[in-house]
Amino acid sequence: MKLGFIGCGNMGKAMLGGILKNQILEPGDVCVSALHQNTLDEIHKTYQVDVTLDNREVAKAADILILAVKPQYYGEVIEEIRDVMKKDAVFVSIAPGKRMEWFYGQFGRKPKIVRCMPNTPALVGEGMTGVCCNELVSQSEKEEVLRILQGFGHAEEVTEPLMDVVVSVSGSAPAYVFLFIEAMADAAVADGMPRAQAYRFASQAVLGSAKMVLETGRHPGELKDMVCSPGGTTIEAVRVLEAKGMRSAVIEAMKACCQKGKEV
Repeated sequence: MKLGFIGCGNMGKAMLGGILKNQILEPGDVCVSALHQNTLDEIHKTYQVDVTLDNREVAKAADILILAVKPQYYGEVIEEIRDVMKKDAVFVSIAPGKRMEWFYGQFGRKPKIVRCMPNTPALVGEGMTGVCCNELVSQSEKEEVLRILQGFGHAEEVTEPLMDVVVSVSGSAPAYVFLFIEAMADAAVADGMPRAQAYRFASQAVLGSAKMVLETGRHPGELKDMVCSPGGTTIEAVRVLEAKGMRSAVIEAMKACCQKGKEV
């Protein structure tokens, strides 16, 4: 089985690095194309995969082809490769907003398509990827794609209408979390903690809290209540966050993100 990447920026490198690190595939099973030779030289040096400047060469070879360029270039690249891509190849998109029907129009036919939305924690092996497949993708092909995507974190199947929700709750979500960590660190600095130490404390608090939700299976509200002693410091902080509209701000931001995803 040959896996192809067309484009290999930050997200492509995160995906590729996880796939190889976890021995999902061997370097010889992967081919990568990119726009610049210096990018390819770096990728080959780091990962020992086959590299080429020719997108069509990757498309000809790949059994599973991941298009990892920016969404605005999808139409241009598909036009370039559609006549040489294997007829039974599985085409994997990581672009938000590009629906199955759009791809059918670009290809002029109905290929096997998997839409997925990874996120940047893939860089540290903790990605969360939403996945949906069209009806031409067989169960074994779906399982193979999921196995590849789980090489850099977690992957879970959703229906296509939920892919825009995946963008808001997962794909774009690291930015919200980074903003929250930065705000927590700023507050700690304002109260006298050194900046680097403040980032460590805030980041570990977020990491540990997320692990509690995932590993205990308890409702986040229940875990929040466990920290909020009567008349204590935590419930006072929660009172202010609620008064300032934190919960509503997050909901409205995610709804705006979801709507923007539908318009891309």
